Amino acid sequence: MAVVLVVEDDPVVRTAMIRDLSAREWVVRSVGTALASLREVAENPPDVLDLGLPDLDGGETLKMIRGISDVPTIVATARDDEREIVRLLRAGADDYVVKPFSSEHLNARIEAVLRRARGSRPPQAVEVGGLRIDLDSRAATLDGAELELTRREFDLLAYLAARPGRVVPRRELLAQVWRQSYGDDQTIDVHLSWLRRKLGESAATPRYLHTVRGVGVKLVAPE
Repeated sequence: MAVVLVVEDDPVVRTAMIRDLSAREWVVRSVGTALASLREVAENPPDVLDLGLPDLDGGETLKMIRGISDVPTIVATARDDEREIVRLLRAGADDYVVKPFSSEHLNARIEAVLRRARGSRPPQAVEVGGLRIDLDSRAATLDGAELELTRREFDLLAYLAARPGRVVPRRELLAQVWRQSYGDDQTIDVHLSWLRRKLGESAATPRYLHTVRGVGVKLVAPE
């Protein structure tokens, strides 16, 4: 499921959007200010940004976001003015909706920008040793045998496999895989334990997943 970050300064509108989008099975996070949105995009990148243009000028906010991320962005604007819409699109918006808008309309726009974003790149696959991870079909195999992974296990394995040999700090895993700025290390340990079982290894005799005590985790091909 794609993660949608809603930026809206009106708490009533924000609550309604969270409710409607969550009912459509998007993973929804929200903030109330443009500055908070910049922090979220930098630390916990979403798949889609719905920008309600709160405390800062929309064009300036978009330019700052584009300086750190290419996340697909839908602008919700109260001005049905061609010059304003052109200005926002040129500042970095991928699409727009004019307030008031229905949840069906916004949902369709989100689906459309995601299709365009995913269609603009070739199919992705990561291979490390006998591991092959297809990021588009969300399928993983080990030595040709399919791995039965949960959504979180797949996300964790894919993130580590995309950075082979690099020690990934636990804080980074929480931010990028769990989409949390803080949390319990035990959550990571539990998922690593489940992954190791499915990869036919253990913490005592690792093959792919290696814990660097006090730092993080790395994935490497077996020697």
